[in-house]
Amino acid sequence: MVKTVSILGSTGSIGRQSIAVAQRLGIRVAALTASRQIELLERQARALKPDFVAVYDEQAARQFRVAVADTPIRVGSGLEGLVEAAVFSGSECVVTAVSGAVGLKPTLAAIAEKKRIALANKETLVCAGEIVMRRAAETGAEILPVDSEHSAIFQCLSGRGKGELKKILLTGSGGPFRGKKREELEGITPEQAVRHPNWSMGAKISVDSSTLMNKGLEFIEAMHLFAVRPEDIQVLIHPQSIIHSMVELVDGAVIAQLGAPDMGLPIQLALTYPERRDTPFERLDFWRMKDLHFEEPDLENMPCLRLAMDAAKTGGTAPCVMSAANEAAVQLFLQGRLGYNRIYDAAAGAIERLGVTAHPDLETILAADEAARAYVREAFSA
Repeated sequence: MVKTVSILGSTGSIGRQSIAVAQRLGIRVAALTASRQIELLERQARALKPDFVAVYDEQAARQFRVAVADTPIRVGSGLEGLVEAAVFSGSECVVTAVSGAVGLKPTLAAIAEKKRIALANKETLVCAGEIVMRRAAETGAEILPVDSEHSAIFQCLSGRGKGELKKILLTGSGGPFRGKKREELEGITPEQAVRHPNWSMGAKISVDSSTLMNKGLEFIEAMHLFAVRPEDIQVLIHPQSIIHSMVELVDGAVIAQLGAPDMGLPIQLALTYPERRDTPFERLDFWRMKDLHFEEPDLENMPCLRLAMDAAKTGGTAPCVMSAANEAAVQLFLQGRLGYNRIYDAAAGAIERLGVTAHPDLETILAADEAARAYVREAFSA
C-alpha cells in the first residue's frame, strides 16, 4: 500500500472519494489540484495539510493564495502547477481524476518519475494510449485503473498470461435512457441526463453515460490498458451494475468481478494493491438479488458508442478528436446552448471535418484536441 498520494482533481466526484479513502487508510495526501472550486479546495487543504496545492485557473489560483496565506502550503497554478503536483517528490502515487486532455501531460510527467498512476482520467489513454503505455513500459511505472470496469478486468486477469485471454466483456448499465428511441431524446434536459440510475458521478461523465459515449471511451481505454484489438472487446448492457466486467479465457471459461456500485472500491484497490483492506462499503446480498440480465447495446439509438468503436478501429487522432469534440459539446449542452442529440453530431462532425492523422506524436495529439474543441465552439454554439 502506498503511504503518500497526490490527487489531481480533488474537488470532483472521484477526487472527493479518493480523499475519503486515503483518510480512512491513513494515507497522507501530499498534494492537491483543482480547477476553480477554491472554497471546497480550501476546506480540503486545511483538513489535509498538503505541502503543495495547484489551481488550474490562474485567477482562482490568485484567490486561493490569499485564502491560505496563513498556512505553509505552497501554491502553484496552470498546467505547470498540475505537472508539479503529479511529480511531487513527497508522493508515491498520483490519482489522476481531472477531466479532459489536461490530464495527459501531468500523467506523462508522473510516469517519467516512475510514480504509481491511479488512472481515473479516460482521456489520457483515449487521446494518447500508445504513447502513454509505451512510456510506462519504458520506465516501469505502474498504471492501475480506477474506472470500475477496468479495475474489474484488471482483477479478472490478475496472475494470467497474455495468451490466456480470448475476449474482454465490458459491461455498462445502459444509462438513464436505455430503451429510448433517438427521437424521444430530442428534448432531454441537463437535469434529466445527469440522473444516472446506479452511480453518483460528476455532470460530464453522467451525460457521457447517458449517451453511451462513456462506454465508448472505456472501450478505447481498455484496448490500451490491456493491449487488445477492438475486435477482442464486446460491450454488454447490464442494467443492474453488479457485474463490473468479465473476461473470457481461451478455454471458454468466463471470470467476472462483482460488487456494489461504489467507486470507493476500485479507488481503494488502486492505492492498496497488491494488498486488500477491509472497507465500510455495501456488500452484495445474493439472497436479495432477483436477477442479472444482459442486452446488446443499441447502436442505432445510442450512436455515440458506435462512433467511439469506429474511432478505435480507425486509430490515429480519431479518438482524440472525437473525445475533445464530445467534451466541448457536453459543456455546451450543460450550459443549455446545445440540444442533447447534437452532442453526437458535434463529435462525428469533428472527425469528418478535421480528418485523421495516423501515428501522431504528442504535439499533433494536443493540436488535434484543441482543433476539435474550436470546431465545436464555432459550429455548434447557440
